[in-house]
Amino acid sequence: QVQLVESGGGSVQAGGSLRLSCEASGRTFGIYDMGWFRQAPGKEREFVARITWSGSSTYYADSVKGRFTISRDNAKNTVFLQMNSLKPEDTAVYYCAARYRANAFDYWGQGTQVTVSS
Repeated sequence: QVQLVESGGGSVQAGGSLRLSCEASGRTFGIYDMGWFRQAPGKEREFVARITWSGSSTYYADSVKGRFTISRDNAKNTVFLQMNSLKPEDTAVYYCAARYRANAFDYWGQGTQVTVSS
């Protein structure tokens, strides 16, 4: 199994930036892709972005396209989410996830809080 640990959350004013990190450990061989999801209070968890383990392909939710960038450091088994031009509606707990096949994400981190004030 893979273990995921997120870091980098915090509080920022609207228009600011944050970078989230997700370090994978354990069985990283064979991971299909990794993603970021978020859950705001009273709302369901939603997809934000994902990246194939090779780093060759990335995908984004429409709400974050052009503002967020997902990337990875192969040597460190770490995936990043660079968040720019943050908006109050980006406030949520952000979760890192991984999967070994192209189906539901099986493995999740503990989450990191991002708060954007207006």
